[in-house]
Amino acid sequence: MYFDDRTDAARQLADALRKYRGRDPLVLAIPRGAVPMGCIIADALEGDFDVVLVRKLQAPSSGELAVGSVDESGWTYVADFARDLGVDDEYLEEEKRVQLDVLKRRRALYTPWRRPLDPAGRIAIVIDDGLATGATMIAALHAVRSRNPATLVCAIPVASRESLVRIASLADEIVCLETPVGFQSVGQFYHVFDQVSDDTVTRILREREPAAISSP
Repeated sequence: MYFDDRTDAARQLADALRKYRGRDPLVLAIPRGAVPMGCIIADALEGDFDVVLVRKLQAPSSGELAVGSVDESGWTYVADFARDLGVDDEYLEEEKRVQLDVLKRRRALYTPWRRPLDPAGRIAIVIDDGLATGATMIAALHAVRSRNPATLVCAIPVASRESLVRIASLADEIVCLETPVGFQSVGQFYHVFDQVSDDTVTRILREREPAAISSP
């Protein structure tokens, strides 16, 4: 199955999540790709929308391959195959420092006018546009779980079967539309899979909170 684009995937995912409509869910998107999807889903479910900031730890040989991930608190996940790729403690510490710097810059850029919305006691739905290794989702679910949601849901249009195994114990419910054979990359299953810029993320967040950014 292919999705036309992220809008198509978001609409299908919102339909799969319809039981949460009107129950005050908090939809949390992993930037950047999932942000346009997250606001569509939040609107469809009559819920709130925000971002959960995490970053993958890149493999030394490939910026696309994740050997782990880190959240804003500095909590780190390291994949069990990382050592096989020549990743040592020194490399991990430096890569963690680099990605934490990115997270600090993004938080200052995305929502400088407020603190992140609190998932405590709420239905929290963490959204991404797909899972390859599952590394960033692991960090995102850990970050949200640490803030005590009543229910933690992971929702993705498409994922590798291996990634779903890795996250299976981290959410109360996993909603995934497709787990295709021959998974190589998330973009493989979208007809249009354009990059989402920081400017786009910032615009979406600002447009949803005009009162917050217009106040002195």
